Amino acid sequence: MTQTIQHWCDGKLFAGDSSATAPVTNPATGAVTGEVALASVADARTVIDSAADTFAEWRDTSLAKRTAVLFRFRELLNERKGELAEIITAEHGKVLSDALGEISRGQEVVEFACGIPHLLKGGYTENASTNIDVHSVSQPLGPVGIISPFNFPAMVPMWFFPVAIAAGNTVVLKPSEKDPTAAIWLAELWKEAGLPDGVFNVLQGDKVAVDELLTNPKIKAISFVGSTPIAQYVYSTGTAAGKRVQALGGAKNHAIILPDADLDLAADAMVNAGFGSAGERCMAISVAVAVGDIADDLVAKITERATTIKTGDGTKDSDMGPLVTKVHRDKVASYVDAGEKAGATVVLDGRTVQANGGADGFWLGPTLFDNVTPDMSIYTDEIFGPVLSVVRVESYDEALELINSNQYGNGTAIFTNDGGAARRFQNEVEVGMVGINVPIPVPMAYYSFGGWKASLFGDSHAHGTEGIHFFTRTKAITTRWLETAAVITRPARSAPGGEGLNLGFPQNA
Repeated sequence: MTQTIQHWCDGKLFAGDSSATAPVTNPATGAVTGEVALASVADARTVIDSAADTFAEWRDTSLAKRTAVLFRFRELLNERKGELAEIITAEHGKVLSDALGEISRGQEVVEFACGIPHLLKGGYTENASTNIDVHSVSQPLGPVGIISPFNFPAMVPMWFFPVAIAAGNTVVLKPSEKDPTAAIWLAELWKEAGLPDGVFNVLQGDKVAVDELLTNPKIKAISFVGSTPIAQYVYSTGTAAGKRVQALGGAKNHAIILPDADLDLAADAMVNAGFGSAGERCMAISVAVAVGDIADDLVAKITERATTIKTGDGTKDSDMGPLVTKVHRDKVASYVDAGEKAGATVVLDGRTVQANGGADGFWLGPTLFDNVTPDMSIYTDEIFGPVLSVVRVESYDEALELINSNQYGNGTAIFTNDGGAARRFQNEVEVGMVGINVPIPVPMAYYSFGGWKASLFGDSHAHGTEGIHFFTRTKAITTRWLETAAVITRPARSAPGGEGLNLGFPQNA
């Protein structure tokens, strides 16, 4: 009998009243390893109420105590991250080394949040007007919701909840139903670190749970990462309900390779960025734009490297694992079919991969297309799989126009040894995250993550200072204290405050 993966509410597992579940599979074998609870509206409200009931106490907990819990969480995660990596590999399919890398990038945000007291400081102005002082404070919003995708079950939630919790908010995390166990493991770690019950909660489920988070008035903000159509829905529904929303959407990331680039460096980068984590990354490079007459050499070098990639069970000797579900594997394979039918050159065909894993695993190997044109679906759509397309152009200007005319603006890169070209590109490209000879330009935690155009809905990026601004609101306080005769003697004034009655705006004096 398979185990049911439950919710986490008020510091303990919570079964809920709903009997609805969804299967959780091991992508490398195809075997069902568990069932995840799918919350009813009543279940969702119970979890949300836990976060709401705990908020006032956590908000009023000192910064020193809040950050002490974060430091303890950091230490526990460092000690036991191998456990979490194994959970990610078993439910998502990425290889263990990639799972450990995901955790490390998430841990950067935990470490950033440990220094939040400095970043929550307000300002103070003495005598802004005569005997009047003004100061500002940053305060938490309240209970906040995090809706996380399947491809990074640890890192993406950690983009948000360390900052939210450190700032004094309580959290309801809705993980993907495809790989839900990592969220429960993180909840248990928070409890061990000393986080009060109700501050961090996990709501398992599908659209029912999402819609309740988006519309429940007790939830004050929503952080979301996923596909653009769903990001649009989350943003419009959440903001219509009066919430603050940051919804990170999809991507179609291009890398320009100029004629003067180091082609060995560029080829290594295209393989790593195109096929790492089986291409299931919003920062994956899915289009290599070859400028000038280098395309043949570039394709040959990518092919040489990609043919050495070992596809298999992430716990074994392998470089790339399976896709997350059979449905997703078949969808990606259908794009390969469409690209071939549209006339692109199939250089490497992942449909025929011989994987080192279960016969029923969700396998699709590295796939490389050449001679791709912008009208093909393999170019226009975010495939979210190990499919790399090479587009040939004649000039830098043509390559730049290709990127800037795309609906997405998440990440991009340029490979060149010309500093002037690189500087021009970083200035002219209409994309939120830019790499120069760096294929996956994910910024460090003290910067902020997020794209432009249809890759982001809302005004705030994730983590860094923008993350702090998202999870707090500022209050400006203007103060005047009247002097009492018992404390100090001053010359008599005509009226309390000394100005007399004045129905206009106060004048600085």
